[in-house]
Amino acid sequence: MKKIGKLLALALALALALSLAACTGGTEGTTPPETQPAGDGTAAPDPGGETVVLKVGATPAPHAAVLEVAKELLKGQNIDLQIQEFDDYILPNTAVEDGSLDANYFQHITYLNNFNEENGTHLVSVAEIHYEPFAIYAGKTASLDALADGATIAVPNDGTNEARALMLLEAQGLIKLREGAGLSATKDDVAENPHNYKIEELEAKLLTTTLQDVDIAIINGNYALGAGLTEDNALAFEDAAAAAAPYVNVLAVKEGRENDDAIQALVKALQSDEVKQYMQETYGSAVVPAF
Repeated sequence: MKKIGKLLALALALALALSLAACTGGTEGTTPPETQPAGDGTAAPDPGGETVVLKVGATPAPHAAVLEVAKELLKGQNIDLQIQEFDDYILPNTAVEDGSLDANYFQHITYLNNFNEENGTHLVSVAEIHYEPFAIYAGKTASLDALADGATIAVPNDGTNEARALMLLEAQGLIKLREGAGLSATKDDVAENPHNYKIEELEAKLLTTTLQDVDIAIINGNYALGAGLTEDNALAFEDAAAAAAPYVNVLAVKEGRENDDAIQALVKALQSDEVKQYMQETYGSAVVPAF
C-alpha cells in the first residue's frame, strides 16, 4: 500500500508540472508582447503599458498652444506630452542636442539648418507643421507711405530672420539688397537706401516691447501673436507663395531619433484634423497649416 501511495504522489506531481508548463506558453527567452521593443529599439506607446514621457520645447504662441491640442490626442496612447516654454531661439535647440528635451517646435527649417551650421549641432526636421507669414508693424509711424527720411526700422538680429526681414523691406521698395545676398543677408548687404533709413538689429523677442520706440518693425509671427498683434495691425506681409517653403515651422529632434514611436505619434497628432481646425479657427491667416 505504501508503494502504491508513493506512485500516486509521483504521478500527481508530474501532472502538476506539465500543467504549469502549459500555462506559461511560448518558448524560453521570448519577451511578452506588451514589453517587446519597437523596431528601432524604443518602447512602443501602449495604452495598457507604462506611460511614455515626451518632453518638447516650444515658444508660447502658437507653438505651445498647438502642442496642448496634441497633448490631449496623445493621452489615449499613454503618452505624457510635457511642454516646456521658452522665450528665445537658442535654448530649445541646445536642450534637444544635449538630450534634456526629446524634441522642439518653434523654428522654421532655414533657421534650423543655419543653427546646425553655426553651432555644430545635429538637429533634423521630422515633420512640417505650419507657416507664419512675416509682417511689418507700425510703431511711431502709422503707414509705410508716411515713413520720413532717417526713420528707424527694427529687424530681428538672428541670421536667417534678419535676411527675411530685409527681403520684405526690399519687396516694399524701401531698400535694395546686394545682388545674391539671399537668405543670409544682413544690413551690410543693403546696396541702396535712398531715404537713409536706420536699420536697428534687435533680439527677436524684444521687437514687440520696443515697437513704440521705432517707426516700424518686422516681427516674427510667434512673438507678434504673443503680443496680441494680428493681421489687422500689419502694414505689409511677405509673399506667402515664395516664403512658405524656406520658412515652414518644423518639429525637430536630434538626428537618430526620427523613428522613435513616441515622436512619430506626436507627428501624427500635430498633423491631425483637430490641430488643423484649431489653427484655422484660432489664428486665421496668421498660422497656415503645412499639411
